[in-house]
Amino acid sequence: MSTHFIAIGGAGMSVVAELLLAQGEQVSGSDIQDSATLRRLERLGARVHVGHAGEHLRDADRVVVSTAIREDNVELIAARCRGLPVLHRSQALARAATDRTFVAVAGAHGKTTTSAMVAIGLRSAGTDPSFAIGAPVLALGTGAHLGSGPAFVAEADESDGSFLNYTPQIAVVTNIEPDHLDHYGTPEAFEAAFAAFARQVAGGGLLIACADDAGAARLARAAAAEGIRVQTYGAAPEADVRIESVRLTGRAAGGRLISTLGAVQLDVAVPGEHNLRNATAAWCVGIELGVDPAQMARALAEFTGTARRFEDRGMAGGVRVIDDYAHNPAKVAAALGAARRRAGAGRLIALFQPHLYSRTQAFAEQFARALQAADDVILAPIFPAREDAIPGVSSALIAERMDQAHVAHDLAAAADLAAGLAEPGDLVLTIGAGDVTTAAPAILDRLGRR
Repeated sequence: MSTHFIAIGGAGMSVVAELLLAQGEQVSGSDIQDSATLRRLERLGARVHVGHAGEHLRDADRVVVSTAIREDNVELIAARCRGLPVLHRSQALARAATDRTFVAVAGAHGKTTTSAMVAIGLRSAGTDPSFAIGAPVLALGTGAHLGSGPAFVAEADESDGSFLNYTPQIAVVTNIEPDHLDHYGTPEAFEAAFAAFARQVAGGGLLIACADDAGAARLARAAAAEGIRVQTYGAAPEADVRIESVRLTGRAAGGRLISTLGAVQLDVAVPGEHNLRNATAAWCVGIELGVDPAQMARALAEFTGTARRFEDRGMAGGVRVIDDYAHNPAKVAAALGAARRRAGAGRLIALFQPHLYSRTQAFAEQFARALQAADDVILAPIFPAREDAIPGVSSALIAERMDQAHVAHDLAAAADLAAGLAEPGDLVLTIGAGDVTTAAPAILDRLGRR
């Protein structure tokens, strides 16, 4: 079987391609620009192309796409003309997970980190899980692995409803905060999709949901009423696995987990109470899979993060630069909260690149409130991703709702401004799901030359 991926360099696509390569399949793919991801896949045996062309599909038996691929893509047109099966990335991933205990981690935010924590925890506890995670796990250098153990851990992407293609034995829902309204239309429709996801849990399986999030807590109650087995976690008094004695620093988080199994200390080497909750969800998964409670807690202490999730990019001129993938208001607020603790007495400078015109239009007020936690805010132009521009929608929508913010005309200017504002002892946080990550080395370079 030969599988061709359109836009193979994407975070979600590349991990599925890597898994199929590990399973011995022939893989080809294309992307509009070269990248380290393409070169890595080539080393692993994939045939990759820079640029799209129908001839790239000459040996393909099937084609894999994501929602970002438009119907006028020349390779998709060629696939349709040839009558090739066209699978969504989630369908290809589900096939790769066949005959494994499927752990699907969903949520408006936290799913990448939680999935990575589950993978690291199970691996460190002595099992060898397979995993497909939308960002490289720093300790492993990859977001994909075909393991010999029974578990298969994957992010379940809610952005386009594709998580409904999964039938997991264990489903995790970290939170349900309205997002992706370009696809769903209303917060109610967004929440209804998670209810449908919970119903996808295989018979006898388990839904693990955060009791501290109002949407996830509602989901847990409704699922239990429908006869789905549910376990909740969090600091809420009613949580089945309760977090107590929380300790937070600029570099770590810890607390005691109280459940019917007794008490266990859980410490993780990443900051923020949100990461302690993520680790608790991962601990619950490990226990459901038969790992000893204390052993799973010790294993999670080895987690050091994933790429672009509060990733320390270095220091220059006495200024620390950290990069984060946050792209909705709750994620931005959580990243800034962790950065504030890390900055200590120094100033916190945020460089935010909004992701999607529709998201900026829907949540400009919420983004403005979240960004007020920084001492200085620089707004880069919106990263459009799959969208066309919406007239009248720009980063200025956020700026005009803030007491003070700098609006840069391009990303390079935003990076220059961030470096110019920073003084020794300050922390610069680059934030967004687009190409804002490229600003971090530019800022460090300018600070070093200064």
